[in-house]
Amino acid sequence: MARVQLALNVSDVDAAVEFYSKLFGVGPAKRRPGYANFAVDVPPLKLVLIENPDARGSGVAGALNHLGVEVETTDEVTAATTRLAGAGLETAVEENTACCYAVQDKVWVDDPDGAPWEVYTVLSDVVDGSVPTLRMVGPGGGPGSACACGPGVDCGPATVDTVADTTADTVEVAIGPAPAGVR
Repeated sequence: MARVQLALNVSDVDAAVEFYSKLFGVGPAKRRPGYANFAVDVPPLKLVLIENPDARGSGVAGALNHLGVEVETTDEVTAATTRLAGAGLETAVEENTACCYAVQDKVWVDDPDGAPWEVYTVLSDVVDGSVPTLRMVGPGGGPGSACACGPGVDCGPATVDTVADTTADTVEVAIGPAPAGVR
């Protein structure tokens, strides 16, 4: 199922989680320090909350962090990359990158005013505390990532260590920095 993603800067993630849980009638799908995301069925929405009081300021100014469309497969990301580039949009591709406490493949484009949009798929989850620090995307300079790994940040692809528990239905993934010079 594809769904639109809306990532917001919030001044207090706990207060925001409480509000959005009531608004959409579901709790967060993922909680980490300064971060939460919701997988809302109706309307189909991936809501991401990033605690960033400096960017948020007061009122609605600075609320938007980035927007996106979550798709199911890397093939869909590749097709979106081809379509967007074919339409003349500048794209920035990230493969196997750690972002928002997940390993993802994605392509970024910026709207005419600099709002970053991503088309992405989640490949696996990330163990708490092992993802790079989230950063803000500034206007201009081409498509950009809302995460520490991405265009303009030469951190290369993530290295992934997978630990499977045969008694559980989940797989934990630890992300490490890419070897020097690898992109």
